[in-house]
Amino acid sequence: MLESEAMNKSLGFTRCGDKEFRWGERTFIMGVLNLTPDSFSGDGLGSDIDAALAQARRLVAEGADILDVGGESTRPDSASISADEELKRVIPMIERLSGEVMVPISIDTYKSEVARRALEAGAVMINDVWGLRRDPKLVELAAEWRVPLVIVANQREITYDEIIPEVISFLSKGINLALDVGVAWENIIIDPGIGFGKTLEGNLEIIRRLGELKALGRPILLGTSRKSMIGLVLNLPPEQRLEGTAATVALGIAGGADMVRVHDVLQMARVSRMTDAIIRGRWT
Repeated sequence: MLESEAMNKSLGFTRCGDKEFRWGERTFIMGVLNLTPDSFSGDGLGSDIDAALAQARRLVAEGADILDVGGESTRPDSASISADEELKRVIPMIERLSGEVMVPISIDTYKSEVARRALEAGAVMINDVWGLRRDPKLVELAAEWRVPLVIVANQREITYDEIIPEVISFLSKGINLALDVGVAWENIIIDPGIGFGKTLEGNLEIIRRLGELKALGRPILLGTSRKSMIGLVLNLPPEQRLEGTAATVALGIAGGADMVRVHDVLQMARVSRMTDAIIRGRWT
């Protein structure tokens, strides 16, 4: 058995609504559903619920294991929005999705008020891109509702010298905080936060050394899809970053990623399946 496979199998499973993510069996696909008018990736659907619902159905049909619904852009230069505005964007969609798709729904937010309403509407996972640094009530909410929590290493507003020790330290602190508040060990998922205050060199190093995050003992979610790192290397706009995304997904899985967050679900599900066949010895 490969060392990486043994480490994956030790992660056990995470229950997300009616679904179990059995880590190590294969790579799981998180499909991105952006309900913003200003998404960096060019796929923002704004307030068009019918278009968003159609896209959600397509992502599930293409192989998404979970949908990540977000109402606020995470671009470095984007303006923050109020909780009320975010709620207007995401709650009607989550209410529709929870009754019409057969995969779990994750809420991409760092605001506890938005997360609570999303859970009430049918979401079953919280994805916090600020890694528990913005709203301390968010981790309490995850513990109260007993739902999986994604802790993202966000280096915005942080000065660091070496990226891997910094990311590991950030995530370790987040894990300990979550455990102290009462989040179950099996409900914690970590994300190194590609982008989010890192340099191009730092992002590339994270993917190259992703396996070092396995020391934290939790499943790794990797989100590289269409990101500026790819644009900077290939000098391409977001809509032309498919091949670059595929390279990062394949190498990320080889390095230990357990779930990948992607816009192009059909293509990345194929990449993941092929990579799993090589790395994990599984393709069915």
